[in-house]
Parts: sequence; structure tokens; C-alpha cells
Amino acid sequence: MVKIDPHAVPHRYIRDHKDRPIFDPLSSISSEVPVIDFSLLTERDQHEQKKLDSACKEWGFFQIINHGVGEELLQKMNGAATGFFDLEMEDKQKYSMAENDLQGYGHAFVFSEDQKLDWADLMFLMTYPPQYRNLKYWPLAVPGFKETVEEYTREINRVSGEILGNLSVLMEMEEEGLKELHQVVKLGMSMNYYPPCPKPDLVLGISPHSDGGTITILLQDDHITALQIHRQGHWIPVKPLPGAFVVNVGDALEVWSNGRYKSVQHRVVTNESRARMSIVMFVTPHDEAEMGPLEPMLRDAPAMYRNIKCIDYIRHFLGRKLDGNALDFLKLQGNQ
Repeated sequence: MVKIDPHAVPHRYIRDHKDRPIFDPLSSISSEVPVIDFSLLTERDQHEQKKLDSACKEWGFFQIINHGVGEELLQKMNGAATGFFDLEMEDKQKYSMAENDLQGYGHAFVFSEDQKLDWADLMFLMTYPPQYRNLKYWPLAVPGFKETVEEYTREINRVSGEILGNLSVLMEMEEEGLKELHQVVKLGMSMNYYPPCPKPDLVLGISPHSDGGTITILLQDDHITALQIHRQGHWIPVKPLPGAFVVNVGDALEVWSNGRYKSVQHRVVTNESRARMSIVMFVTPHDEAEMGPLEPMLRDAPAMYRNIKCIDYIRHFLGRKLDGNALDFLKLQGNQ
């Protein structure tokens, strides 16, 4: 569409006035998004754990540095995603999402013909454990794609395991506590491409939403600030920190922590002159795992959420358009 007419914004993408991105004078607050030294978390450094605890409570977002994932692999992963999105449209459409399947290429969370669309292309793949992969959606024609995704998945699995271990300790469990609650830790990768937009003030790259899983690990473009988080009534940009990952709390972790950790709404804005790529890895529990406030989190406060199986929550999450926080329907009376 952009290649055909780079100066036009189709009506289907133009947001209502109340939903359009506007300049926020508090954008300078972006520098306050917490930065966590991952290498210290691996040593269970108590000071760094306290910073992690505070970040999850106060922000729901943080960036991690010194995570040990090499710059070469990060570049290869970006290259693999770019290789796919550079394919001709007819070649990309060979990997289109099937009905009732989130894996593949296309738009997710579209339920009506008059729904506003996000200014983005995406490819979603389950990458771990291997039995969850559906290789018919993997663009194996892109040189090195499968090998790069597998290597990147192994590294993100390592990073997420360390974060979950530290969070387990902070939530007064054994280090394997959160991992055991998952039954099986699943990783789903979303590769997002945002082409330049001639009228970035009219559209959104991704609509406001929270993430349904446990944590999300994002590799964002080092050169474009586009991710924004909703905090204290403002949209705060998350300025890229070269080589860092952005990590955010998901709905499952908010429920397990009984609201101690916050699954925060976030969105993506577009850029007039430059395309942007992001690689998102969602860490999610097994379908049969149970979401509900954990006993240690109930010692000082009543339960804020009812219990639910993850599969039932995911059905609710996927059965609505990407708009706001899906957790509201789990909140017990008095916590609305």
C-alpha cells in the first residue's frame, strides 16, 4: 500500500480524534524508565532485585542491559525479519494467517469491516517449545531465517528464565516457582514492521493494549522512539537504549502478584520519514496453567482477581479487539 502511494493514508487507518497521538509535554520523563543490570540479577544481587521489584510495581516496564545476547545475533535477528518483510507481497501472503490461527502474516484482532487498522505489518510465530511450531508459517526461503530464530529463541529463553527466577524470589517463592506455575513456558515471537507514514498524527502503529502473558521482551529499533506507555494519565515514550531489551509485565504476572506488579497499557506511534522494525517475544504459560493471586501475595491484601485457567483468559483476550486492558473482567467486586 505504501509502495503504491506513499502520500496517502486510507480512511481505514485514520483514527477518531480522541484516539490520535498528540504531543505530550511530559515526554522528557522517558529517561526515568528504569534500567536494570541483568548481569547483577544473575548473581541475585539484592540491590538490583529491589530495583526490579520497584520497576514492576511503579512502571510495569524496564530496560535491561548486560543481558549477554551478542550484538551479532541481534543484528542477524533484525536481518531475518527484514528479509521477510522485504519479500514481494505475493510471497509474503503465502504465509498469511489462517482463520482462527494467530500464527502467520497479517493483522490480528480484526473483527469488523469498519474497525480502524494499525499502521503495521506483523508476522507471529510460536518458537518454543519446538512442538508448538508450525513450520508452514516460517519463511524458510529467507536465508538463515530458521537458524537465526532458533538461536534467538534459546537466548531469550535464558534471559526470561533469569527474570522469572528473580521475580519468584521477590514474590516469596522458590526460584523455580513461577516457572512451575507455567507448567510449560511458551515463547511466541511477533516481528513488527512499521512503514513510514505521511500523516503520523492520524494513525497508530499499534493500538493501546496490555499483554496477556507473563512478561514480554522487546528488541526495538535503536534509532526511532515509537513505543509509549500509559502512566499517570500521560503517554510516555520509551527512548531506545542501544543494545538493551525492553521488558514489561503481562496480565498473568499482574494476577499472580495480586496487582503488586502492573500490566501497563502501551502503544506504538509511527514515523513520517523512517520505517521501524521491532522483535517482540511473549513469555506465556501453558493453556492448562491457572492464573490467580498467589498465597504469599494475599498476606497483606484481599484477592483482587478471581482464578481462571490460562486458556480461558486467552480466549477472552483474543476474542476482543486490541483496545485497553483485558484484565478488567477478572477483577473482583470492589476492585473495578
